[in-house]
Amino acid sequence: MKPIRLPEPPGSPLGFPNIFEGGVYGVIRRAVVIGNGFPASENQSIGLVRALGLSEKQTLYRVTRPRGGVNEWLHWLPVSLHKKLYYIIRQFYGYSQILLRGRGKKLAPLPTENGGSAGLSSVLEADVRKIVTMAHETFEKDGPLLVVACGRDTISVASSIKRLAHENVFVVQIQHPRSHLNRFDMVITPNHDYYPLTTHAREQVPQFLQRWITPREPPDRHVVLTVGALHQIDSAALRSAAGAWHDEFAPLPKPLLVVNIGGPTSHCRYGAELAKQLTASLHNILMSCGSIRISFSRRTPEKVCNIVLKEFGNHPKIYIWDGEEPNPHTGHLAWADAFVVTADSVSMLSEACSTGKPVYVIGAERCTWKFVEFHKALTKGGLTRPFTGLEDMSESWSYPPLNDTAEAANRVHEALAERGWRLRP
Repeated sequence: MKPIRLPEPPGSPLGFPNIFEGGVYGVIRRAVVIGNGFPASENQSIGLVRALGLSEKQTLYRVTRPRGGVNEWLHWLPVSLHKKLYYIIRQFYGYSQILLRGRGKKLAPLPTENGGSAGLSSVLEADVRKIVTMAHETFEKDGPLLVVACGRDTISVASSIKRLAHENVFVVQIQHPRSHLNRFDMVITPNHDYYPLTTHAREQVPQFLQRWITPREPPDRHVVLTVGALHQIDSAALRSAAGAWHDEFAPLPKPLLVVNIGGPTSHCRYGAELAKQLTASLHNILMSCGSIRISFSRRTPEKVCNIVLKEFGNHPKIYIWDGEEPNPHTGHLAWADAFVVTADSVSMLSEACSTGKPVYVIGAERCTWKFVEFHKALTKGGLTRPFTGLEDMSESWSYPPLNDTAEAANRVHEALAERGWRLRP
């Protein structure tokens, strides 16, 4: 296998001494991440902060909404309205427990603030006034504040911080906010989420969603379009993972194939039939593999897991991760010779494609809406190929690694320079 050389993460420009750049007032030394409690979204913000060299100087705030029971029907409401309505429902908790029950499920305990029941009590609640006050009061001592947010629930918080402290902050919103882009200093969003869909894909979108996909003008210089999702995987992360997982992965017979199985979504539906297709294809390529490692995600349905476990649970060439820590994900990315990834996860595919190694996709034909465009972009760029079961895994192929996070970080540097600011980790 020919080694792939990954691009290095961007470094901070050396620039001139502070005295020529407005002193501390023009130097960003810290970051605030506004999360929504979902790993896939928060990983994008943390990945960008890491690429900017501020991972040791970041604070995570989280926008939270109640979950479980009746809340599953309220999650489309704005967070503030959802919380107010849930507060009213809680007042009648002792009298109307049925309102808080899930469909035929036992009554779940009322969630504590900021997900404390899930072990997240140490994460700060995203309070706009507190963050704005902090930005104002610490500006003269610590300089401007970088704010990075991702996810629908974070939009109002990030835009409010920008509006109330625009002279003290630089606000980056990841994923298209579906609102006026000038409410942020920078918007980073996948290309397939920004531009209108093809005619075929548009026909599959419900009428009430059509307004979200009306034609858009080419983005201005502060809108950064990516192929996939941002993440924390770069050359330094892979080198570190290669060393940390050396003893477990180095002895494995080559080529090593890593199979990442996600879970169905509203725009990429599948179940047992895809699991059976996957296991049949894996049987076909076993002879050309030295070893195979399979991982499930939190979203993988039990019936899919059971089919895979029944087929390969005792196979000598195959190891199935049991979900217990430590998670071998970064080790897989560092040591795999090739990947098979289900089509549902933009994040998993983006990380695999950042390695420059062969990535095979299964289930892309089941995807609809903008995900059709995402998979077309990966295929057209030579980053992925469909997994058919006819592949010879001893034959390798490569491509320039997908480098969205580093490129987005460079664009942040450029935008800060236009404002007369810069980053100093």
